[in-house]
Amino acid sequence: MEIFKVNGTVNKKRLAIGVLIPVVGGALVGYYANKDTQAQYKKLKKPAFSPPPRVFPIAWTSLYSMMGLAQYRAYEKVDTSQIEATVITPYSIQLGLNFLWSFLFFKWNLRGAALLEIGMMMAAIGWSATQFYKVDRLAGALMLPYLGWVGFASTLNYSIWKLNR
Repeated sequence: MEIFKVNGTVNKKRLAIGVLIPVVGGALVGYYANKDTQAQYKKLKKPAFSPPPRVFPIAWTSLYSMMGLAQYRAYEKVDTSQIEATVITPYSIQLGLNFLWSFLFFKWNLRGAALLEIGMMMAAIGWSATQFYKVDRLAGALMLPYLGWVGFASTLNYSIWKLNR
């Protein structure tokens, strides 16, 4: 598929690593952050627009795959001297914030802190998407559904926090 080709070739190893890091990392974080929290989460008051729980793993697996593909494309396209500033730093910051959010919201029940953190995450995703777009338009575009979903998640986070204070 053309979406995997960068500069006319596919670096299968780098592509696999790029996709597996967020997908496997997200699965592990989801497991540990959500372990023994589902009964408590079900008791929370939620807004009417809250999706059913089965939506989240499907959405996140898709989003993690797209962000991994975006990172791969940007990494392959950027000049070697700019990899750290353009790809690795913004991507690592947004991914770290993504993983931290699950612990704040679910494991530690710090929904207000999670709300503040998700704002920082959105800024980091925007930064990462912008940096990716500068070197590969498709890489930047692949980050937009993620940004949209996190925008929705921030609204959901705020609503749950407000309803359960």
